[in-house]
Amino acid sequence: MRRDNVLSLVGIAKKAGKIASGEFQTEQAVKSGKAGLVIVSEEASENTKKKFRDMCDFYRVPVFFYGGKEQLGAAIGCEFRASLAVTDEGLSRSIEKKLECKGREV
Repeated sequence: MRRDNVLSLVGIAKKAGKIASGEFQTEQAVKSGKAGLVIVSEEASENTKKKFRDMCDFYRVPVFFYGGKEQLGAAIGCEFRASLAVTDEGLSRSIEKKLECKGREV
């Protein structure tokens, strides 16, 4: 049930125009200071996970590894997504609380 809550909030963020998705846009959001939270698919490659883990540590952005590529994509109306950033502070906090309940932070 919580998984649905997380993905529902991601969908709300997308409708509000507060999502950067895909590797390039997610990276730009983190480096420009716009990302409040990054979600990387559990199915992403180890290189992708390491890249975002290191980048988010450096820029002090919370990063979570959650869901499949298809699930993340469906939440934002795309086919597949390995990474996305939430650029709204309030939505980022709400999603982070839901994810922390699942103990998914790495």
